[in-house]
Amino acid sequence: MEYGFAFFPGQGAQAPGMGRDLYENSQAARLVFEEASDGAGLDVAKLCFDSDKEALSRTENSQIAIFTHSMAALAALQEAGVSFKAAAGFSLGEYTALAAAGVVSLTDGVRIVSMRGKLMQQAADSIDGGMAAILGLDDAAIEQACAQVTGGLVRPVNYNCPGQLVIAGERKALDEAVENCKAAGARRALPLAVSGAFHTPLMAKAAAELRAYVSDFTFSAPRMDIYSNLDGNVLDCADLPAHLEQHMISPVRWTQLVRNGMAAGLTTACEIGPGKTLTGFAGKISKELACKPVQDMAGVQAAAE
Repeated sequence: MEYGFAFFPGQGAQAPGMGRDLYENSQAARLVFEEASDGAGLDVAKLCFDSDKEALSRTENSQIAIFTHSMAALAALQEAGVSFKAAAGFSLGEYTALAAAGVVSLTDGVRIVSMRGKLMQQAADSIDGGMAAILGLDDAAIEQACAQVTGGLVRPVNYNCPGQLVIAGERKALDEAVENCKAAGARRALPLAVSGAFHTPLMAKAAAELRAYVSDFTFSAPRMDIYSNLDGNVLDCADLPAHLEQHMISPVRWTQLVRNGMAAGLTTACEIGPGKTLTGFAGKISKELACKPVQDMAGVQAAAE
């Protein structure tokens, strides 16, 4: 069975016990956990299965856990004869897409994601920032609401699907932007349970440090197209360190990415890893896009049928 898109989730999808079913029932998935543990220098299975919600929610832990769970689910899918034409991941998920397409090895992917998580955690701890999801307001109105803020930095950062855009920034500026959005007619404004202003210029120091770190790694040509968060187009992998630096401080243009893939004929997908967030987005972006969540063996079997 071949699908169009392999979608990989981002931070926020983590949950205690994640990936255990795959680990216990798929030899290929178990090998992913073991290799990831070697790369990360810690027992990733124990991190995923035994950590409580609070520990898993720390950026430095959640990124390793989500990346590994997604790669384990992909391995189980491949073991069941499922393949994909292209890959795309939401924020952190773009790193999983790079590994899925063979641009980075699983071990190197874990190392890079581990460093990314640590750098982002340090940045989050040093700035009083946050994120909020704005529902029921046009993108242009939200962009204007952010631009009108005078006391600090706030930006639109996650273009999730029509009617849902996440903004991020310094706490005071974020609060002001939220009030502007409500005044402009937003249906709801939901603070997200994150401590950082991710995908904004407030991550610039962490992004520069990540670029320096990944410059020492070897990257291979992708085995399939990877659609990028930056502009929604197929990623040119010529200078990945520069791309990954920009990726950390730039918005995730998910709606555009999905529409571009559909225009290229990618009308089926699997969301591979924890949660069903991207499956939900897919339904709101287009009724013509069929997306199946695959986070356990039942999902693997359903996708293989």
